[in-house]
Amino acid sequence: MGENTRKPPGPGNARNSLGAFGGVFTPSILTILGVILFMRAGFVIGQAGIFQILLILCLSHAITLLTAISVSAVSTNTPVSAGGAYFLISRALGPEFGGAIGLALFCSQAISVPFYILGFTESMIRTFPVLAVHFRTIALITTFFLFIITRAGARWAVRAQYLIMTILVLSILAFLGGALVHFDSSLFSKNFGPGYTNNTYGFWKVFVIYFPAVTGIMAGISMSGDLKNPARAIPAGTLGAVLTGFVVYGLQIILCGGAQSREELIYSSFETLCNQALFNAGFLVVAGVFAATLSSALGSFMGAPRVIQAVAGDRLIPLLHPFEKGAGRANEPVRALWLTLGLTITTILWAGNGNTGQAFNILAGVVSMFFLYTYAMINVAAFVESFAGNPSFRPGFKYYHWLQALIGAAGCAVTAFLIHPLTAVFAAAIISAMVILLRRRTLQVRFGDARWGFFYSRLKANLLQLSMMPVHPKNWRPAVLVFSGNPNTRFALVQYALWIGEDRGMVTLVRILPGNIQYLMEKRETALTQLKKFFEDNGFIGFSTVMVLPDLDQGICAALQAHPPGPLKPNTVIFGWSSDPARAHSFARHMGFVRSMGMNLVIINDKGLPQVQDKCFIDIWWRARKNGSLMVILAHLLTLNRQWADATIRLFRIIHDPAWEQTAKQAMEALLRKARVKAEIRVIVSTAPFEKILKSISTESSVVLIGFNVPEQSKAAEFQARYTRTLAPLPTLIMVSSIGDCDLFA
Repeated sequence: MGENTRKPPGPGNARNSLGAFGGVFTPSILTILGVILFMRAGFVIGQAGIFQILLILCLSHAITLLTAISVSAVSTNTPVSAGGAYFLISRALGPEFGGAIGLALFCSQAISVPFYILGFTESMIRTFPVLAVHFRTIALITTFFLFIITRAGARWAVRAQYLIMTILVLSILAFLGGALVHFDSSLFSKNFGPGYTNNTYGFWKVFVIYFPAVTGIMAGISMSGDLKNPARAIPAGTLGAVLTGFVVYGLQIILCGGAQSREELIYSSFETLCNQALFNAGFLVVAGVFAATLSSALGSFMGAPRVIQAVAGDRLIPLLHPFEKGAGRANEPVRALWLTLGLTITTILWAGNGNTGQAFNILAGVVSMFFLYTYAMINVAAFVESFAGNPSFRPGFKYYHWLQALIGAAGCAVTAFLIHPLTAVFAAAIISAMVILLRRRTLQVRFGDARWGFFYSRLKANLLQLSMMPVHPKNWRPAVLVFSGNPNTRFALVQYALWIGEDRGMVTLVRILPGNIQYLMEKRETALTQLKKFFEDNGFIGFSTVMVLPDLDQGICAALQAHPPGPLKPNTVIFGWSSDPARAHSFARHMGFVRSMGMNLVIINDKGLPQVQDKCFIDIWWRARKNGSLMVILAHLLTLNRQWADATIRLFRIIHDPAWEQTAKQAMEALLRKARVKAEIRVIVSTAPFEKILKSISTESSVVLIGFNVPEQSKAAEFQARYTRTLAPLPTLIMVSSIGDCDLFA
């Protein structure tokens, strides 16, 4: 049989032919009514008592029901392909979460296979004790038998499940009818309260053993790629299975709790079920447990490979790419099936020979934890889809609200930690690590997931909330607008801007293209692509825009007024220094635009990026508090970057009278204490011109910060000439003109 890549859903694919009953309800209910029903239900009833086990049943099914409702909402809102829960999560929360949960779901379903096979084998040994020495052999033969059925394809497996369901229904009728006949109200009263045999067992310990009974809905959901109409089949089949399972388990708890003594429930419930069976049909109960455990294993055997094939088909994890290929017209996941077979055999060999109690409980814990997190993420996916307010969220299933999904997700998380905090943390850490690893990869696949809408709605709400809050200097952050032109030719200018605002604020690069927009649209798109590539190539984080205006003056005015609206508008504008005499007046005019808009102005005369050296100095020349406060904050922001972590900030103040030297030093020390900034203080007593002092001290520094006042137009040429002379011998100089909106002492 030839192999081929995964086919999309459609009428031409033989895999898409199952309905709600055969494709979803049957595998789900047969997994729900599995090994727990026959082999562990009596034990947990005896330990927890009728009342507590009914609480456990309600809690378990509440989580499952809420999840089933979330599944119904998401599956009726988007075309569903192969992968079941993985597909639903990945298309709502993105490939990182989808890939992580897909792997967790595969593990939980793959581990469920040996879990149910061990249950089948244990029931065989109890029925035929002489076979105890062949425990592993029976388990392995059963494994290969189920593998052959699954390998034959989904349609053959579903046909086998119809036969199994018939046997199971007859078995349930036999033991429930027998329990009804033997019902004793006095036994019911005795078994109503808990009867934990030792300190090993308690409410949550029993819960973790019982919870796999309600995880069967994943078996049906995982068949999504084989369904003719997933939007109709998944809600109907899943909800039907959940409600049916609740009724059957509820009747079992009540009837068996009144038909068996506590000792029988704990130590020999299965044997008692057989002995009490209606019409002495104990053989039907035996056949039922065989059918239940085999059907549950078969359902998981079908579901697990389909999940890993779907993950592989989305090309998320290179290691899984070989499992994308399927076999035959139905694209059966043969390679993934062999992987599941290998994990099953390994687990059975580990479980031991005949002593499966401890292995049973360990596997139940692992299965419960991963299924809980899968359920939680399904609910989160539905919540994000709904709460984001995307117009595209129009589920055909109407009995849904985002609050229900939020409660379901919280219930899953809380239950996981109540069951076993350490295991819950460990499982969460594994899933989180997978999310981080997938996020760090450059994933080419995009699903149009719901996160965009969710983040958009939250951003809008937060911006509106932020706009209504009073502005306080304590909350000042650098919102920097950089007129960068082509950033590749002004790399140092952009780098300094990002050092200042990338982590603790926001940086936007602006490029102005003077001319007619009708003729420059193609050039604008090229410039936008260039800016985006600049960020990606250098690993920078920020925003960018390109504006086409008739001339540079209009472009700068438009950018200052329009970008962006609301509380995120820029508070600091960065220009590169211009020493061209022909541009003196236009440069002064641009500076005036910035100040008239009420923004801080920073001009950077970059001399390239600083070289790595033993001593790295950031010099601040303090002349007034208004500009000085912003200069100290900018210097502090520089030192928060790895490249400047070892730099020393030096704070200089010039005085003319030696008598005031100590007073000035004390004032600067008090200033730094209040400012909570570490720096060296240097008070210089001199009457020499500022430019001369600056040149004599800061020439060897890495970067120098000075304050300045924006010149009038009539003095533009004088301003440019004077500062051009001042800048010539110095390293990179950052000139600061503050409006006083940031308070150093806040």
